[in-house]
Amino acid sequence: MKRVLRHYAVDTFSLWATTKVAAGIFLEQGIETLMIAGLGFMAVSLLAKPIINLLLLPLNLVTFGVFRWLSSAIVLYLVTLIVPGFKITAFIYHGFESKWFDIPSLNLEGLLAYIAFAFVISALTSFIYWLIK
Repeated sequence: MKRVLRHYAVDTFSLWATTKVAAGIFLEQGIETLMIAGLGFMAVSLLAKPIINLLLLPLNLVTFGVFRWLSSAIVLYLVTLIVPGFKITAFIYHGFESKWFDIPSLNLEGLLAYIAFAFVISALTSFIYWLIK
């Protein structure tokens, strides 16, 4: 039970933080939709993602794990189908400028938007689990 609650908290926080980093995730009713989307993301990640990874195993082996993001993008797509009011329209990152380096703005649509959001969510969840450990 603790594992499921931890997954729910980390997945919901990652979704929320991703909405703050990049635009393009539409939450129809705000925090309520975010909580339901976190629950859906956790459920699909725990139940369907192992099956998706197994189906994409040959591609993952050939590309040394690059297609892992595609499985996360499929999970995000399934969540948009399951949760009403949760939509991904585009991945819009406005860029970052500092004294030492610049990150250019980015605007992706369609499958690339799902892959970009999956990458950001995956990076955030990995970092959070690393902190918890």
